[in-house]
Amino acid sequence: MTDLPSEYHRQLPYGERVSAEPLLGGPFFPFEGDLQVVPLADPVLPEPPRAGEAGTTCGICATPDQNAIWSDDQWVLRARSELSGLPLVAMLVSREHYRLDNLPPELTATLGVIIQRVANAIQGIDSVARTHFNRWGDGSEHFHVHFLARPLGMMQLRGAMIAAWNEILPPIPSSEHTTNTRQVATTLAKAGGTAHLS
Repeated sequence: MTDLPSEYHRQLPYGERVSAEPLLGGPFFPFEGDLQVVPLADPVLPEPPRAGEAGTTCGICATPDQNAIWSDDQWVLRARSELSGLPLVAMLVSREHYRLDNLPPELTATLGVIIQRVANAIQGIDSVARTHFNRWGDGSEHFHVHFLARPLGMMQLRGAMIAAWNEILPPIPSSEHTTNTRQVATTLAKAGGTAHLS
């Protein structure tokens, strides 16, 4: 294993588990009961490539319009195909394969604008209080941003644990999912681009 600075060796002693008690009872943490933090594993170096990196297949490029609900010449908004516990879960991807660090200036210049447009369109759904958006860079090299709609009145779903809550909550009805995706696509298309309505 490659030597790393000492701050990277924060692994728990082998087999020792730490209580999750500090998180339990918190206003946003979705679990209770006897939970423990899993031991921290050894670093994996070199890291394995992400999807679309180092010659691996990029699923986004392979199926550019899969689950697309709206697109223009730079961006594609994909709705999660599986029904989820939130009113809408979507992913904005660049039409061309870029990473965050090599987005061309003309694409970078529109990123803030399109994030604002998507967030506002999702927040326009009657059952939505806020639109959360996040970028996790470990799944795919192809640039993408996740959008998660927090349901109106569901105060426990505020903050970073909304993604975990989404997997726990019972899925919304299919008709509601269709209505929400159509509304977002239509709203976005009013200011440009194409709504992909099924």
